[in-house]
Amino acid sequence: MCYNGRTVDIKDVLTRKRGTILKRWFDLILETYPADVAIFLRNEQDRFTNPVGHVLTEGTALLYDGLIHDVDPEKILSALDGIIRIRAVQDSLPSQAVGFIFLLKKAVREELEKAFTGDALLTTLSQLESRIEMMSLLAFDVYTRCREEVYNIRSGEIRMERDMAMRLLKAMKQQDKE
Repeated sequence: MCYNGRTVDIKDVLTRKRGTILKRWFDLILETYPADVAIFLRNEQDRFTNPVGHVLTEGTALLYDGLIHDVDPEKILSALDGIIRIRAVQDSLPSQAVGFIFLLKKAVREELEKAFTGDALLTTLSQLESRIEMMSLLAFDVYTRCREEVYNIRSGEIRMERDMAMRLLKAMKQQDKE
C-alpha cells in the first residue's frame, strides 16, 4: 500500500491515525444525541458522573483496536454490549442503537481519503468496511439480546404489580365482608 509516496502497512497508518479517527467517531456518535446531552457527554470526564460517556469512550477505543488488530472476540462483544445496552434502554430504534458502528466507516473513510488515492484507497476501504459490517452484525445480535432482557424485566415488573394489585383487592374484599 502506498501512503504519501511510501509503501506501508494499513495497520500502521490506522495505528498512527488512531487518536484522530477515534475523536471523529466519538463526535459523530455524539451527533446522534440531543445537543445538551452531547455537550455533557463530551465535557464531563468523570466516569461516575458520566458513565455513558465513559462507556462510549472505552468501548469505541476497544472496537477500533479490534478492527485493526486481532483482539479477543469476547472483548469486542463486551465493548459492543456496554454501548448497545445503554442505547437499548434508551428505547432507540435498532438502527439507531447499532448505527454508531457505521459511523466508524465514515470516520475511517474521511481520514484514509487524505492518505490514499485510487485503487489503494478502494482496496483498503473494502477490507476495513467488510470488517466493520461484520462488527455491525454482531451489534444487532447484542441489541436483540439486550432488548429481550429489557422486555423480560418489564414484563416481570408488570406481573409483580398485577399480583400486588390482586392481593390488595382481595384484602379490601375481605375487609368489606367483616
